[in-house]
Amino acid sequence: MNRRVPVGAGHQVCVETLKQIAPPMLTCWPVITEAVWLLRRSPAAVQRLLGAFDTGLLKMLPLDASAVPAIAVLLDRYRTLGAQLADCALLHLAEREKSDTVFTLDRRDFSVYRVGRNRALKIIPE
Repeated sequence: MNRRVPVGAGHQVCVETLKQIAPPMLTCWPVITEAVWLLRRSPAAVQRLLGAFDTGLLKMLPLDASAVPAIAVLLDRYRTLGAQLADCALLHLAEREKSDTVFTLDRRDFSVYRVGRNRALKIIPE
């Protein structure tokens, strides 16, 4: 499947995949901001997402002004895809943290993005 999955369509596969992942999953503020916007019609879901920091499922990585130039380069590199700040912030962190796995339903864009020396990302859930 090489397209963006509607928000509700992948819920069960995400739930099952999360059961198999050792926490914490690393993230950053742009990603949480986008997720909260997508969940805006479900305040309970927003609270569960934010509560995932208390349970240790999610860990917020620092992303300060020193990351802006690198993120700007990524936004420019992937502008024809319409890359968003959250995507490029994750790419920046993947490079910085030497990670090659991303949890997303956006297979269309993340199958094109590259980290390091042109390494494809492992996208989960599969």
